Amino acid sequence: MFDPTKKRKVSEEVKEMFPIEIINGLWDTLRQMKKDQIVVTPAIAFVFSDDSTDEEIYVMGLQNSGSVAKEYPIKYSGEKDFLGNGTIVVIQDHPKNITMKISDANKALN
Repeated sequence: MFDPTKKRKVSEEVKEMFPIEIINGLWDTLRQMKKDQIVVTPAIAFVFSDDSTDEEIYVMGLQNSGSVAKEYPIKYSGEKDFLGNGTIVVIQDHPKNITMKISDANKALN
């Protein structure tokens, strides 16, 4: 699952909503989760904590309806106007690629 040689696709919504540093940070977080050997499903939902420091934000990677969860920091010192909106980013493993998109739950709220 989540073979690093697969092509990665980021949705336009994610690109519009998040700075490239956050997108790259989510890919790094996925890589760290694999290293920590806690990846158990082909879809991981990342929720953003409202807490942050001047140099970090925090994301929680959720799997199996939240039964597998761990918080990770992402180094970031830019504008944080994307926090506090309840946005969930889903990274999903497919046979030929790995996609990053906004959760359908977020879309249902709009």
